[in-house]
Amino acid sequence: MEPHTIVYGEVLGAGLLADIAAPEGSGPHPVLVGVHGGRWHYSNRSQLGIAPDVAQWAELGYFAMSIEYRLVTCTPAPACYQDTLCAIRWVHAHADEYQLDRDRIYITGMSAGGHLVSLAAALGEGPYMKTGGWDDQPCNFRAAISVSGAYDLLALDWACGWITPGVPWDEARRLGSPIQHVSGATRPLLMFHSDDDPSIPVEQANRMDAALSAVGVHHGYLHYVDRGHMVLTADFVVEESLKFIGELEA
Repeated sequence: MEPHTIVYGEVLGAGLLADIAAPEGSGPHPVLVGVHGGRWHYSNRSQLGIAPDVAQWAELGYFAMSIEYRLVTCTPAPACYQDTLCAIRWVHAHADEYQLDRDRIYITGMSAGGHLVSLAAALGEGPYMKTGGWDDQPCNFRAAISVSGAYDLLALDWACGWITPGVPWDEARRLGSPIQHVSGATRPLLMFHSDDDPSIPVEQANRMDAALSAVGVHHGYLHYVDRGHMVLTADFVVEESLKFIGELEA
């Protein structure tokens, strides 16, 4: 299937868009759902690096989906997170149509997208209401992959954008912080981070790694020295992501 755009959800009459691509051959296919970066303020599903290359992942044998979500400049948090969960429910709802393997759904994101997929791994649906549709579907997935992600909004300068109307600021950011919700039920997580990341201090990833280790969550932490704010399309990111998935499925 050539990459094309679909509407994966609808909120107040507005469509939530995603680019999808499917591998050749019959399924059931493993699934990769990508969540773009941009500090929840900007970027889109098609900006390669900040978003995944769905055609590349389709060639690797995955049904790939790169989503857009409501930006905080238009709709306050947690709308971007609710949209991420909606996309996972869309996959379950369309598994038969696209021959998808519901037990092999992986979610990946870079920067703010890494934050969103890590939050899904640790918090799950949490207390947020479902939006976008497919309310009768589960939000289950196998594992998350966070590239240059954020884990503690209370300790991040640009997390000032995570504001929920009617909720005290620190309470909203605490609820939105993956590190606050790590438990034995946290989904497997692979993290990439570099010491010289100019956007998210590496200390956040170090602390998340320690929190996951403390409760025995299956995870990986690829800690680099000089790779900056890494992107989803880097060759080593794709290779290490496939390796992590392979280990889970072995």
